Amino acid sequence: QVQLQESGPGLVKPSQTLSLTCTVSGGSITTNYYAWSWIRQPPGKGLEWMGVIAYDGSTYYSPSLKSRTSISRDNAKNTVYLQMNSLKPEDTAVYYCNAMLGRDDYWGQGIQVTVSS
Repeated sequence: QVQLQESGPGLVKPSQTLSLTCTVSGGSITTNYYAWSWIRQPPGKGLEWMGVIAYDGSTYYSPSLKSRTSISRDNAKNTVYLQMNSLKPEDTAVYYCNAMLGRDDYWGQGIQVTVSS
């Protein structure tokens, strides 16, 4: 079974860049047709899909976040990364890594990121 573990800073200052890591175990990030997404949930709000990197390395982003977001991967480390720049207080959220293929839907436990000076 695929397991996902997010890691990164819990507190970031406004205008800085957020870098999060999703370490994957129990499966390869290059397995055919798997999609690896970053999803966030601001306090008191619903889930927001941020973007995805597919098994073949192609990426797609939410139009509202595309200008500030980058998703990449390291196949050797079996790791997916999220980078988001020009952070604002409204980017405060729990950030999740997600893996999906058909009915397979795996989530990390999430990491709280607070944007505050």
